[in-house]
Amino acid sequence: MVKAVNTRSVDQDVVKGPVDKAMEVLDALVQPGGPHRLGEIARRTGLTKPTVHRHLRTMAEYGFAEPAEGGSYRPGPRLLGLAAAALSDSRVLELSRPALADLRRRTGHVAFYAARHGHEAVYLEQSEPAREYRMSVRPGHRSPLYACGVGLAMLSALPAEETAAVLDAPDLEARTPDALTDAAALRTVLARAASCGYAVDDEYDEPDVRSVAAPVLDAEGRAVGAIGVSGLTFTLDPGSVEVFGPMVRAAARTVSAGLGARTPLLGLVDTAGSGEEA
Repeated sequence: MVKAVNTRSVDQDVVKGPVDKAMEVLDALVQPGGPHRLGEIARRTGLTKPTVHRHLRTMAEYGFAEPAEGGSYRPGPRLLGLAAAALSDSRVLELSRPALADLRRRTGHVAFYAARHGHEAVYLEQSEPAREYRMSVRPGHRSPLYACGVGLAMLSALPAEETAAVLDAPDLEARTPDALTDAAALRTVLARAASCGYAVDDEYDEPDVRSVAAPVLDAEGRAVGAIGVSGLTFTLDPGSVEVFGPMVRAAARTVSAGLGARTPLLGLVDTAGSGEEA
């Protein structure tokens, strides 16, 4: 079984060491809606204010945090520089960017790439069209694998035991009234996704938002991420899903091919606009 990178065991979660606490403060610091006040970070992490302040002060000394107005903090220049360097050196993101730009142009919807971290999908890159409204999902956003299109796409390509670890977890949270939290219902959705090559999030993660996503595989056939498009339900309707699904699938397979994956009926994004695989 392939173990997710950077996941911690239950035993490690019981007793938090200084590094664990620093990572939690850093994670809270980069959440959307910043800059964040010290008390807000303390509530998010469950740490005391003195502990949070001590970590923020150290991070500020090293350039990973930066004081802002009203006693709040934002990510510092050194942290932003490290993130930019890591993203620019990512092979999968290098391959994904032109595919995302092409999907955005052809569908008129925001296109994005997400990777897996444990039981969550983490959005890393997106290409968004100019329009009067913007989707709430931004790079850095995280969603449970079972609750979003990119997560369902990855689950549909994972080994059975890894999928079971996610679906059989107790008390799956319903993020919307239409969310699926029943393991049997989710397995039906995953079987359909595995059959057609793409998954559909039908208002599971956010009300009035639908997404279509397909898994990205590496040279060993492991699902390392997913590519998708997302839009409001009245623009990304069921008819559009049938058209855009094969486009997303082809884009994901193109990226997978760049990573060395051998996928069945490997296709390229059809720039002529037919929406079919080559």
